[in-house]
Amino acid sequence: MKKLLLLAAALSAAAFTGSASAQQQQQLPSEFAPAVAAKPAGGPAKNANYVIDPTHTFVMYEMGHYGTTTNRGRFSTKDGSVQIDGTGASGKVDITMDISSINTGVDLLNRHVQSKDFFNVAEFPTGRFVADRIDISGDKVVDVPGKLTLMGQTRPVTLKAVRFNCYLSPLINRQVCGGDFETTVERSDWGITWGLNFGFENKVRLLVQVEAVNVQ
Repeated sequence: MKKLLLLAAALSAAAFTGSASAQQQQQLPSEFAPAVAAKPAGGPAKNANYVIDPTHTFVMYEMGHYGTTTNRGRFSTKDGSVQIDGTGASGKVDITMDISSINTGVDLLNRHVQSKDFFNVAEFPTGRFVADRIDISGDKVVDVPGKLTLMGQTRPVTLKAVRFNCYLSPLINRQVCGGDFETTVERSDWGITWGLNFGFENKVRLLVQVEAVNVQ
């Protein structure tokens, strides 16, 4: 975790310094893009340990209601790790999510989904995704079959890669790998049943963006 915090601090500091002049920094505090391009870095390295970058790792959900629009929210991650085995074709994942960080964009809805009707964050403030296998083909992660723990209950979930890439970060000169992953689950499997009988759908689409830094 200490390495992760140091890397995150380095990323933020380097991006901030390289993005604008001092005056521009005050006017545009959110402009943190690096001034140089990233370089390709092959696929996940064999026997490598990666730490999750929490500034680029989030879990989004989409749930339809009343057959009209889609409710959306996002969780932050607290920490996590990815280990690639000696073959480079598999590995392990362990990511902890901060469920109490949920943001729907509407304060009243935030409080509702944090309540016992949904995620009961007072009793279950975190969630966890653990996988003992990563399916890697060539230099790309294809999917990650694992187990998702929410509300104290653990169920199997397979994350399918929509995109995946590794690059050499121009900010910290380390390999970073990541991508976008998706799956669809039924929330009732974790005991989240509020609204099922009057228009809030059971199926929930999860969209996961992940970036992890090679710390070896």
